[in-house]
Amino acid sequence: MERIRSIYERRSIRKYQDQSVPRAFIEEILNAGRMAPSAKNRQPWKYVVCGGTYKKELLRAMHSGLEREEQGRTDLPGSRYGIPDAKNTLRIMQEAPVIIVILNTNARSPFLPVDNDERLSEICDSLSVGASVENMLLAAEELGLGTLWIANTCFAYPELAAYLNTEDQIVGAVAVGFADEEPPQRPRKRLDEIAEYRW
Repeated sequence: MERIRSIYERRSIRKYQDQSVPRAFIEEILNAGRMAPSAKNRQPWKYVVCGGTYKKELLRAMHSGLEREEQGRTDLPGSRYGIPDAKNTLRIMQEAPVIIVILNTNARSPFLPVDNDERLSEICDSLSVGASVENMLLAAEELGLGTLWIANTCFAYPELAAYLNTEDQIVGAVAVGFADEEPPQRPRKRLDEIAEYRW
């Protein structure tokens, strides 16, 4: 029942205390992530844990990518409206003591073309990575930590890939720390809006 409680009590945290996170807690979170189900048991996830100087350098790379996007040298021309939100995400990442970058080891940059078979495998692996991240978020909740699942890394994709020295697909990141806020639950669609029974 503890896991069920965590599902309902978990929140996206955007303010963090200036307090370090014990390495044992991070390892517990990562272990929860690696226990997720995955398509064909491929386990396509990899976690790059950044704190201290490494986190500062990671965020410097993200800042550089956001500046490039703002200057119009963009990989996402239809998503310019999201840049202010991405800049706010960067502020949140600076406040969180730990950033865990999530990689899909079976996929490459989303800006590269793929054939239909590769696309289907990528979708399955993305679902697997999502299950891994949800396990991590729930484990963090049980440990008394706050988290934020971040996708705004897309705006600085080449800069982050270069900093991480990876060709694996950067799916996003998770900010981790002790929460400095208690936000209310955000609205959810009613069950009768999203569920259809056919039996």
